[in-house]
Amino acid sequence: MTQTIPYWHVDAFAAEAFGGNQAAVMVLDEWLPDDVLVKIGGENMFAETAFVVRDETGAADWELRWCTPTYEIALCGHATLAAGHVLLSHHEWGSENGGRDAVTFRTRKSGILEVKRLDEGYEVGLPATVTAPGESDATALMGGNPIEIYRPSGKDIRYHIFLYETEAEVRALAPDIRALGKMGNDQFIATAPGERHDCVSRVFVPGGGVDEDSVTGSAHSLLTPFWVSRLGRNNLRAFQASERGGQLTLRLDGERVWLGGPCVTVVEGVFYV
Repeated sequence: MTQTIPYWHVDAFAAEAFGGNQAAVMVLDEWLPDDVLVKIGGENMFAETAFVVRDETGAADWELRWCTPTYEIALCGHATLAAGHVLLSHHEWGSENGGRDAVTFRTRKSGILEVKRLDEGYEVGLPATVTAPGESDATALMGGNPIEIYRPSGKDIRYHIFLYETEAEVRALAPDIRALGKMGNDQFIATAPGERHDCVSRVFVPGGGVDEDSVTGSAHSLLTPFWVSRLGRNNLRAFQASERGGQLTLRLDGERVWLGGPCVTVVEGVFYV
């Protein structure tokens, strides 16, 4: 028998349609098999599809998982923001008419995450990841002349930050996408001081099926402490200079970063499995 699943297509970190980063949000009664979740991610063909199930443990309001078109990932910021937008906008989950201003998610590898209303948009709280000067085998593949390279340690070693001197250099990059993809599911982040924003970035994840991401929350879980420390102040404005583009507010609160921005629902319907 065909199963019907509520489905939303949301542009996250976007004030109007066709901007920011696209995410699918799907509300499940119970978890589908892992391979089916990945197949749905491949069918949607967005950078991420967010799946939520009511959390029966009491630790959070919902359980949350994310899939790219090719595999399940450990953390996704924009799709979490999109999921919060959906759940806080629909009265059947006690949100819109119930006065709820925040929703929490229990994840498998990133702990408890939270999305809360912020002015006309939302904030998503993610674990902060601190980086230190390091080296990367991808430097020549990224192109340009990065002045410094930063890497995290431990389980987050798959991230690479390349610091460039100017925004123009970041915008002009033409990385060797095919070669970067052969390095695995690593995330390659190019960043520089912004001309109209505190910082700008571009993010490439070709090994994960996303050659260039539009607006990347997980990358800003590194970029927030990086730029707060570098600039010596909190509450920053960031711009991800992808083709679609997206603006974020960044603030560091202890071991958590808060990324802010609006969301727009583009499609609402039913997915058949």
